[in-house]
Amino acid sequence: MIKTRNTGLLIRAIGLSLFVLLLPVFAFAATEGAVEMLDLTVHWAGILSLIIFVLAYSLVIGEEVIHLRKSKPVIIAAGLIWVLAAIAFLQVGDTERAHVAIRHDLLEFVELFLFLLAAMTYINTMEERGVFDVLRVWLVTQGFSLRKIFWVTGGLAFVMSPLADNLTTAMLMATVVVAVGGTNTRFVALACINIVVAANAGGAFSPFGDITTLMVWQKGIVQFQEFFALFLPSVVNWLVTAVILGFVVSKEQPEPITDHAELQHGAWVVVGLFILTIAMAITMHNVLHLPPVVGMMTGLGFLKLFGYYLARRDVRIALGHELQLVESSALGVTATHEGEKQHSSQVFDIYHNLQRAEWDTLMFFYGVIMCVGGLGAFGYLAVGSELMYEGLGATQANVIVGFASAIVDNIPVMFAVLEMSPDMSQGQWLLVTLTAGVGGSLLAVGSAAGVAVMGTAKGVYTFFAHLKWSWAILLGYIASIATHFAVNASLFT
Repeated sequence: MIKTRNTGLLIRAIGLSLFVLLLPVFAFAATEGAVEMLDLTVHWAGILSLIIFVLAYSLVIGEEVIHLRKSKPVIIAAGLIWVLAAIAFLQVGDTERAHVAIRHDLLEFVELFLFLLAAMTYINTMEERGVFDVLRVWLVTQGFSLRKIFWVTGGLAFVMSPLADNLTTAMLMATVVVAVGGTNTRFVALACINIVVAANAGGAFSPFGDITTLMVWQKGIVQFQEFFALFLPSVVNWLVTAVILGFVVSKEQPEPITDHAELQHGAWVVVGLFILTIAMAITMHNVLHLPPVVGMMTGLGFLKLFGYYLARRDVRIALGHELQLVESSALGVTATHEGEKQHSSQVFDIYHNLQRAEWDTLMFFYGVIMCVGGLGAFGYLAVGSELMYEGLGATQANVIVGFASAIVDNIPVMFAVLEMSPDMSQGQWLLVTLTAGVGGSLLAVGSAAGVAVMGTAKGVYTFFAHLKWSWAILLGYIASIATHFAVNASLFT
């Protein structure tokens, strides 16, 4: 297992290092003829910033081996890179550019941070109210054959990820296949691959399905309804791989499983509020031209208000129970204290669900955005844009973005593309959204969904188990791109 993880980490580290360490060489060639444009790509501070970023991201890639939270190195790297950027600008007599640039990147992060915080709190509340447990128990107790479980979990992963995000969806479905598959490691591995591909594909056609699509939407490059042009390419991406894998999935009937789960009071109200919150985010962005985060935070306020009602209800129930104990027990005050101790932990607390947000992930986003923004301030993103989008062309560059997402990570890659802001047609922007979203499926370590499922099905769904079927996933990747060009040809003009 350690060898498998190390191999995946090594591939990602090599890919990142080669790409970033070669940038100064490309930058020198690109700036030889530049006269009017302020370019610090060959400045000592710029080169040092690149080295710092490579070292920090190498620690991120090795998180599972060294057990260092991924947010720590990138936060430190972000601070150091911006200090170097400020020094470099001061040396050329510019006292304002670093200040303006960092405020721009901070605004990008704050919008993403608050949006995700609201969404994560809703997901955690639905989990606490038992919504996901009920779904899981229903799936494992239906007596489906292994092949049917394969298709049901894949299908649910595809349709749930546009709303619940691909990471949460993949983990939930993976627990189902692990419970049903048991010792049938072949089935578990194949079903987990199917889930990862389906979750990433489903997240690619929705602003809520993946961090990269959310960034593109919040940037205002692609409107909410325009993402649905990627629905058919996303379906093709999943189905091509799923059909191939489905041929080798057994039809046998697994051992029956008995389990039970109940929805907590207010569960469906929370689901309804979540749908309302999404609708508000869309409406505020499309109709009122406000940032989507305004709608999400307003919806979070509604959830907190409903949480107040749930907490007051739980207190009333606890007090009623204590009164019954006092009336029926000869222990008097002692029984009351025991009842209080028993029910105090059951009082709903919305802030507990807010605290359970993925804070390390949120802080990692801060570090990545600020690091990439800092490198952009030196001019490296402009160089990358010239090399990729002007040198290779938009189509080739956007296809490469998908492979880079599998090797490095789709978040810094997509943020870099957004900061480059190449002049592309709507079809090309949708293409890079598609490739960044589904490209991570090519490797088990290429997406958050894949990494999460590796943790859920430890020792069964591994880097090499996934790599064995990467050719089938690649066929789906190619087919989805071809489908996008075929069905959305009018968007490329």
